[in-house]
Amino acid sequence: MVGKMIKKSIILAIVLGLLATVLSPAQAQTEIVVPEDSARAVFPGYIEFNLSIEGEVNITDVRLHYVVDQESFALVTSEVNIDLIPGTSVTASWTWHMRKTGGLPSGTVVEYWWTITDASGNSYKTTSQQISFDDNRYSWQSITEGDITLYWYYSDDSFAQELMLTCQQALARLAEDTGAYLEEPVRVYIYASSYELRGAMVFPQEWTGGVAYTSYGTIAIGINQANIDWGKRAIVHELTHLVTHQMTSNPYNSIPIWLNEGLSMYAEGEMEAVYDAYLRQAVAQDALISVRSLSSPFSAYPEQSHLSYAQSLGLVEFLIDGYGQNRMFELLNTFKQGSSYDAAFENVYGFDMDELDALWREYTNEKIADG
Repeated sequence: MVGKMIKKSIILAIVLGLLATVLSPAQAQTEIVVPEDSARAVFPGYIEFNLSIEGEVNITDVRLHYVVDQESFALVTSEVNIDLIPGTSVTASWTWHMRKTGGLPSGTVVEYWWTITDASGNSYKTTSQQISFDDNRYSWQSITEGDITLYWYYSDDSFAQELMLTCQQALARLAEDTGAYLEEPVRVYIYASSYELRGAMVFPQEWTGGVAYTSYGTIAIGINQANIDWGKRAIVHELTHLVTHQMTSNPYNSIPIWLNEGLSMYAEGEMEAVYDAYLRQAVAQDALISVRSLSSPFSAYPEQSHLSYAQSLGLVEFLIDGYGQNRMFELLNTFKQGSSYDAAFENVYGFDMDELDALWREYTNEKIADG
């Protein structure tokens, strides 16, 4: 009988704790009760947060705090001050509209809590909760191998397994040729088309076929059986962006754009004919872009953009084929320390980017002349 009474007391204590999720501080003589503390996600548009409070004295201040689970070099907590009419019974709500701040990829976890102040100056904090911002418009299936989890809702298991094999082969080649590897798990969402992919994004470009959310370790891409050859190259490209980001991320500096894009193209395989044609034409017309210029965002003009990608791949091939995997791995690790561009290359290869430009031009001119 005593044992049953103890159990009932424990259960009663737990229930009371759940009903009164916020307790007054030790020095206060009042407390508040939180009948509702919830959040609702509607992907990709918004997250709605709701709170209702009942207290013994007027509630005068309510604030929502939230933290997004993403890579960061400092803990960033966002705070929202809620407009309210003071009272002993208060409701508060706030909607995070993604169109105002930029979207989040599916699977992103948001942790949130509220702080409350009453007219007596007492402060309260709710228990932290989490909500996952998931794209629930589709019935996702998933497979996991190593550090990759692949989600899809279209086609059969063999389709997903084929794409997973492509990812694993890309990781193996990257490790062999550059020493680069995934440091953290990644999620890959396969949409049935580019159109449906764009429906999962806020303000997408009309040409978007795939995107890597590097800070979230997530890829979203539109692939089906009709475009699977393109899809395999594209998924390797985006996956390599995640690997490169994880290998070099630091709070001080990024890596040159040409190195980032060149590594992704290198992982895809041999240079495609369209890029080879742009490279040969530029060599013939003495119109190659300088390596230093390629370190900044590429031109929006198609011809210059295609040439930028072609040269990026050519530069990475030159460095890996000419100086080996160990040097490339050392270069990525050097950038992770926050090194400047020239200092990183001088430290690893013994030349800066201007000297790299001259060496690569000479090599490329001879290679195209011979071929």
